[in-house]
Amino acid sequence: MDTPPRLAVDRLLDDPETRIIVCCGAGGVGKTTTAAALGVRAAGRGRKAVVLTIDPARRLAQSMGIDSLDNTPRKVETVGAGDGELHAMMLDMKRTFDEIVEAHADGERARAILANPFYQSLSAGFAGTQEYMAMEKLGQLRARDDWDLIIVDTPPSRSALDFLDAPKRLGSFLDGKFIRVLMAPAKVGGRAGMKFLNVGMSMMTGTLSKLMGASLLKDVQTFVAAMDTMFGGFRTRADATFRLLQAPGTAFLVVAAPEPDALREAAYFVERLASERMPLAGLVLNRVHGSGADQLSAERALAAAENLEEGGIVDQESGKAGLRDSGAEPTEPAETTRTANSPETGSPGTEGDTAVVDRITAGLLRLHAERMQVIAREQRTRDRFTSLHPEVAVAEVAALPGDVHDLAGLRAIGERLAAGVPAGA
Repeated sequence: MDTPPRLAVDRLLDDPETRIIVCCGAGGVGKTTTAAALGVRAAGRGRKAVVLTIDPARRLAQSMGIDSLDNTPRKVETVGAGDGELHAMMLDMKRTFDEIVEAHADGERARAILANPFYQSLSAGFAGTQEYMAMEKLGQLRARDDWDLIIVDTPPSRSALDFLDAPKRLGSFLDGKFIRVLMAPAKVGGRAGMKFLNVGMSMMTGTLSKLMGASLLKDVQTFVAAMDTMFGGFRTRADATFRLLQAPGTAFLVVAAPEPDALREAAYFVERLASERMPLAGLVLNRVHGSGADQLSAERALAAAENLEEGGIVDQESGKAGLRDSGAEPTEPAETTRTANSPETGSPGTEGDTAVVDRITAGLLRLHAERMQVIAREQRTRDRFTSLHPEVAVAEVAALPGDVHDLAGLRAIGERLAAGVPAGA
């Protein structure tokens, strides 16, 4: 199997033409840590970077030494070198939706929309809103031009493809057709209108389905009347942000773990990015296992462990245990036994020490064999991905013994990303 090209992370971060990096992939593969580590390394190399994360666990704020993250970028101290800076923020889905309303409606109309129960349910609970608002926030950050690099940690969706699909899906939902559907009940009126409304609302979330009857119809009509001039803008902005993701200066990093399900979804995402003509920089393979003694195979380690364990069993059978089983008395004097094995003499017994060392050595050999089996399994999984996509550059990051919880840990991850090949672990 040919070795895939190595992902040159530092070259990507140093390129002034790189303005947006999108970290995407399945949930639980380390996207948030990767995005944060890239931000720390970029700032350390002189870039003015901002990291936009969507992380329910809020680990990013803790690792960067910030009390909390919200919808406003906050500066991370002691990161940049020279002119380098790092800011971090966490997407507030509802607040971003509110900002759109406030920016595109006059004061009185904006207040009416924000207070509308239908809008409150839509902005907080509609499927795909989080992905759409992540794209809205990306567009806002890019328009401000305060940073020369924006790093996006995509939402923890059930599927990585939701990040690409949801903006279009929600944008289509909030265009003119949506307005006509919602206005139809008011024109029909009565029970027929409510029946029609219920059919139209079947796509709504569980939160909206609890609002029934005349109060729902009134809320919908009030919402549509206040928002009728804004719906087209959602589709327009979604399309504009989608084009931004396709433009030069944007780079996608697919993040995965060396596991079949994660790499299967990574391969699917690589193919989808290609079909959408979106620029893929490469694959970040997280939590890769290694060994500093990989010249010792699992088979040889297991064979050596078995030899040591079998030797211990033979010694036991031919020693005192065997004599006890036969009912015979030990031939050596009691004093001799104490001299060989008792701590009273200050000299441990040679045979006992050897048995203990053999048992410990055999256990370590078995642990090494297990590690080598894991490494072999991960290599087979990587080889399957590489055979499908030999053109994709790869950076491997070694598995760490614990979670990253501070800037030093993020810097270490950045160094491993830049190296691209995991050290023996």
